[in-house]
Amino acid sequence: MVLAVVNENGEILDRQSIPTETPDITMPKITAYFKEQQVDSVGVACFGPVDVKKNSPTYGHILVTPKLAWRGYDIIGYMDSELHVPLYLDTDVNGSAIGESKWGAAKDVDSCVYVTIGTGIGIGVIIDGKPLHGALHPEGGHILMIPKEGDTYKGKCPTHGTCFEGMAAGPAIEERWGKPGRELAEMDEVWELESYYIAQALMSYILILSPKKIILGGGVMKQTQLFPLIRKKVVEMLNGYLNIPEIEDIDNYIVAPGLIDDQGILGCAAMVLDNE
Repeated sequence: MVLAVVNENGEILDRQSIPTETPDITMPKITAYFKEQQVDSVGVACFGPVDVKKNSPTYGHILVTPKLAWRGYDIIGYMDSELHVPLYLDTDVNGSAIGESKWGAAKDVDSCVYVTIGTGIGIGVIIDGKPLHGALHPEGGHILMIPKEGDTYKGKCPTHGTCFEGMAAGPAIEERWGKPGRELAEMDEVWELESYYIAQALMSYILILSPKKIILGGGVMKQTQLFPLIRKKVVEMLNGYLNIPEIEDIDNYIVAPGLIDDQGILGCAAMVLDNE
């Protein structure tokens, strides 16, 4: 859990990280920090799935998360009972998308997709300057992949097997190759295959959501050699179907985060500033 105090200019004034343990251990530490800092409002970008619909009876509850101790936990209800300040909630990936949209790589456009590729894969979507929710929130990490010819890997996702997360997240890389990605940097075949699945997912996002910017973050994307491979494959997969400036300027369309590792926490601040 990353906690921070941010001013209206997006400047981080104080920052602290604490382990994500059980709610009864973690949440009092979070609220104690914000009480000490005397904050005016709090934005929360939470792992999920999480109920972000304000008119829902389970608004602010974490839903069927793999973090078993947090299933059904009312994170916003607890914070409200302790802090008595305005609270704003979204998913962790939407938080990063919001931060990048306000101050980062997507600050000059009104729509973007933020993709985090790490231990899991998630997407945050900004449309007309606002995060997309819908029935719950986008779960673009679980779209099904067409396996590359000759690839017999069954996928790591316990629910969907060969979905995007099952084929391309960090645990899939490690299971497939026997080592974590950070130890495979010099193996070109690893990143050729990885870029194929990432590009396939991005093609779907481009065709369905038509974003004006795509931002790729997360631990796997620390392998920066992926970016040119992904861009090239996206152009090849689209095969001339879209005649738009973004595809013609692909190097500035599919990009790394502009806020480096602060996009999530600055997204929390942006939630507050955009709603007050």
